[in-house]
Amino acid sequence: MSGDVGHHKRALRAEIREHRRIMTATERERSTTELSRHLIELATSLDVKTLAAYLPSNDEPNIRPFLNWASEHGVRILFPISRDDGLLDWTVGDGKTETEGLFGMPEPVGELLSPFAINDVDLIIVPAACVDRTGMRMGWGRGYFDRTLGSMEKCPPVYAVIFDRELVDSVPSEVHDKRVDGVVTPSALVTF
Repeated sequence: MSGDVGHHKRALRAEIREHRRIMTATERERSTTELSRHLIELATSLDVKTLAAYLPSNDEPNIRPFLNWASEHGVRILFPISRDDGLLDWTVGDGKTETEGLFGMPEPVGELLSPFAINDVDLIIVPAACVDRTGMRMGWGRGYFDRTLGSMEKCPPVYAVIFDRELVDSVPSEVHDKRVDGVVTPSALVTF
């Protein structure tokens, strides 16, 4: 990571974490309701049968109600399991049993599937710190999703879930960073 870009990314991530930390419970609840509505709209419009998603940490936008909806509607959900080598394994969680994975992130408990399991999904939902208006995604700095998306032969639509203020005019990026096809925010479903 080049020095200036790396510094800019770290500063931007710290600012976003702080804004997320000070959100009120009311703001979070309203965001969760609206995010769920937009995610259901997206999954329905794409007739999603299999989805790759993630379990959000406490400071991330809460997509759990959407994941519950998807599970109740027969959508098969693959969740990432972080590996030490920077790759992601996948599992189909039962929606009830979780553990703390690498870096303290919540991960479901289930049978481990290979990194290639994601090749058969209809939609990929990824976390992000922010996304710019061209679809350039800035993650949290570990590169797991960039590596995964970069290794896929044919990639289904990829949408990042962020809060409204995290859709920005531009983000610092490097050659390995990957664009997303759209974002889901509390106020909008945006396709690039």
